Amino acid sequence: MNARPPTRSHVVARVGALLRAVGAAEPDGASTTDLGKATDLARPTAHRLLSSLTEEGLIDRDTETGRWRLGPELYLLGVGAANRYDISDQTRDVLRRLARESGESAFLSARRGDETVCLLWEEGSFPLRSHVLHEGIRFPLGVASAGLSILSHLPDRDVDDYFSRMKPEKEWGPAHSEEEIRNRITLTKRTGYAVNPALIVDGSWGIGAAVFDRTGRPAWALSLTGVQTRFRDERIHEMGVLLLEQAHLLSGRLKS
Repeated sequence: MNARPPTRSHVVARVGALLRAVGAAEPDGASTTDLGKATDLARPTAHRLLSSLTEEGLIDRDTETGRWRLGPELYLLGVGAANRYDISDQTRDVLRRLARESGESAFLSARRGDETVCLLWEEGSFPLRSHVLHEGIRFPLGVASAGLSILSHLPDRDVDDYFSRMKPEKEWGPAHSEEEIRNRITLTKRTGYAVNPALIVDGSWGIGAAVFDRTGRPAWALSLTGVQTRFRDERIHEMGVLLLEQAHLLSGRLKS
């Protein structure tokens, strides 16, 4: 029997996955093969969808390397959406203060479905830095400190629903099993801030605090990242308090 053609909703899901994968590959772009692997699509299917997106201006392809990148139409659409979702102007001074007072690199991440995406960053003054985060990178909720802080402040039912859909340990290893993440959620609820003790890259620590929208939902997170020697117990608490203060300040701005 012939396989049934994908439904419209299935096609939309595939297109969305491809756009996110191309975005995660910026600024260098990605090959068709890499994007197919990242989205679990056969190479011919990925190529066909990418070509169609190129015709719409949503994707560009480098004629020399053959690598795919985000297209100009996405920029124009993004400008229109910025009025509702872009909080960069309200956040820049907060990130500068975090970086200045801690010496670590400071980041703003936003929740997008079951993931967080890094939107903005401010480099710290300490010469040794962690390079786990950069603008555009995505992680499943619960993996990086930003996503863990957001996940920890969701209602219990939403957390259960998340784990029914997502299995982070498949890509990120046993340290990101449901049991391990739930243990870190418990600790985060106790302190208010989330800590990632070098679970993504060896020697690179992160600490995050959730930022809430007008309805009281955790929609963004502030985080600090640095090398392990900078994350001693006493200093983790100091940075956690600093993050919570600034997250509270930013949440208040967004509600006004």
